[in-house]
Amino acid sequence: MSSSSHAPEIDRSQPAVVVDDLHRSFGALKAVDGVSFSIDHGRVVGFVGANGAGKTTTMRIMATLDSPGGGQVRMGGHNVVHHPSKVRRLLGWMPDSFGTYEHMTVLEYMDFYARALGFKGADRLRRIQEVMDFTDLTPLADRMSNKMSKGQTQRLCLGRALLHDPQILIMDEPAAGLDPKARVELKNLIRILAQEGKTILISSHILSELGEMCDTLLFIDQGRIVHHGDAQSMMRGTETTGETLVNVQIAAEPAKLIEWALTAPLIKIEEETKRGARLRIQATDDATLAGVLRRMIQDGLPVVDYHREERKLEDAFIDMLGQIDKGKLKTPPQPLPSKNDE
Repeated sequence: MSSSSHAPEIDRSQPAVVVDDLHRSFGALKAVDGVSFSIDHGRVVGFVGANGAGKTTTMRIMATLDSPGGGQVRMGGHNVVHHPSKVRRLLGWMPDSFGTYEHMTVLEYMDFYARALGFKGADRLRRIQEVMDFTDLTPLADRMSNKMSKGQTQRLCLGRALLHDPQILIMDEPAAGLDPKARVELKNLIRILAQEGKTILISSHILSELGEMCDTLLFIDQGRIVHHGDAQSMMRGTETTGETLVNVQIAAEPAKLIEWALTAPLIKIEEETKRGARLRIQATDDATLAGVLRRMIQDGLPVVDYHREERKLEDAFIDMLGQIDKGKLKTPPQPLPSKNDE
């Protein structure tokens, strides 16, 4: 679905996105307070935070729609303040809401934006058809652009953002208000774009779906990044505790497992269950966890189930914020590349 003749230039010697000590205030309100992170090319990153946490302000600065009060942002190696036109050529922006026009069909809407982007003649018609086919807008070509369902409207917004074949996509709450079928369709489109090597930053309140779609997650709270890592480590609690909670069931009385765990190294008993116990293992690596299971079997425990326990992402996020408030967890430093810029 690429459009090579209009493909923007991108510096692949640097990360696709670099946000370095970003600040933005509105009067006395610090909307963004020292945000730093980087995203490698071809990664899908979820951007998570409560309303007012600073997500949209950060994304608007990245999209050249707002100016930072301090710090800098580089998209594809280009500074968003010094070279906004270069950034816009390589960036696709999908806001949480956008305007349509009365008496303009879907095809006319796409044609309008293709012309605005500089597509001409047969090249314009070909590109419009490619994008409409990809976003399943072709059956809606004659539908009035302001008379569609929420899911159809989101596909139109995505189609508009993809016309110039951007290498980086920023999507602000793309699944908000969508029914389950429309959310599945959107997830499939994002998966295909990721397979094509696009770098995608997605803001969403639907954390469970972000965990499925994204390589890593960025959590922001009160204008500061409080987590940058994968979803699995958060759900298991390994990044904040250095331990792993394991649920074990055996084909015997639970007391037999409890007796074994009392003398086993690296293991604390969380609680006894109906068919076994929940054990807290003082390790997070697969080799150690596999070793614990191997010792159980070697010692004659009839293990029938052994698995890591995972929390919902929502619970993990709330727990992490609670630990930050109590001073038990500090924001991990995010390494950044050199600040050399054009």
